[in-house]
Amino acid sequence: MRRRLLIGLTAASVLTAATACGSSDSGEPDGAGSSGGTTTVTVGLIPIVDVAPLYLGQKKGFFSERGLKLDFSSAQGGAAIVPGVVSGQFEFGFSNMTSLMIARSSDVPVKAVANGIASTGVVGEDFEALTVKGDSPIKSPKELEGKKVAINTLKNINETAVRAAVRKAGGDPDRVELVELAFDQMPAALDGGRIDAAMVVEPALATIKSQGGREIASPMVDIAPKLTVAMYFTSTRYAQENPEVVQKFQEATAESLAYADSHPDEVREIVTTYTRIPADVLAKVTLPKWPAEPDRAAIEELARLGEADGLFEQAPDLDELLP
Repeated sequence: MRRRLLIGLTAASVLTAATACGSSDSGEPDGAGSSGGTTTVTVGLIPIVDVAPLYLGQKKGFFSERGLKLDFSSAQGGAAIVPGVVSGQFEFGFSNMTSLMIARSSDVPVKAVANGIASTGVVGEDFEALTVKGDSPIKSPKELEGKKVAINTLKNINETAVRAAVRKAGGDPDRVELVELAFDQMPAALDGGRIDAAMVVEPALATIKSQGGREIASPMVDIAPKLTVAMYFTSTRYAQENPEVVQKFQEATAESLAYADSHPDEVREIVTTYTRIPADVLAKVTLPKWPAEPDRAAIEELARLGEADGLFEQAPDLDELLP
């Protein structure tokens, strides 16, 4: 069954929104403000474990000591965050690499400014997984042909990952029915039989396992051992007009990533402040890696897969996209 409800991110729609966005009377771009030497910036995020370093960095003062205050705004996925950043609703955003590459391939003016997360590189021990209900007869991604599989948003890295897993197992990814569902809704939908499988990340992965669900693949590990899954980004316009703010954000984010990578207990604690995951489930969460730099070779492989799946209008210019 051909994929349904495919949604595209067009340059026209976001560029129209961008032109409607101006500057406030204070001279700061809309959504940003400064007071007493502190600049407040809004960051579009997904409420998942991946973004814990920013919450932790804010708490530890890594941003405030550079004159920044972060205002977090939640969204379902990177595909929704991209237009928010380009329109000026957010100064910065967190998005998976595929959504960013789709944007660049459509001439949407986005620029990655800081690394986000990477796969652990270990099959069966990653922060993401393709999962099924415990009593499901499905044992392999090949058996997802004709089945309903949930991903958080269409035309993003999780679509690429599911399709790659099915293809690697000898199946036809075009026969998989992909449906959109927020990560935090996937455990209940899977347990209730409303979907046959879910491409899920932490903390929802731990919840599914606590319900007896099981993994049938670690698709992102299969794409590349050290896959750069997501990055923080801004609009090219904001980067050009606010280079000092962008530099401060980059520096504070880098410090936050390094701190999170070496303080897993504090990561788990901070996750409780922006998700509703129970403490006993949180203790079992597999944390991603938070390296300082993106893996260019892994991103190139992700781009190759996205191009093969027809996700891009033209090959994305990675030199223009990456820092």
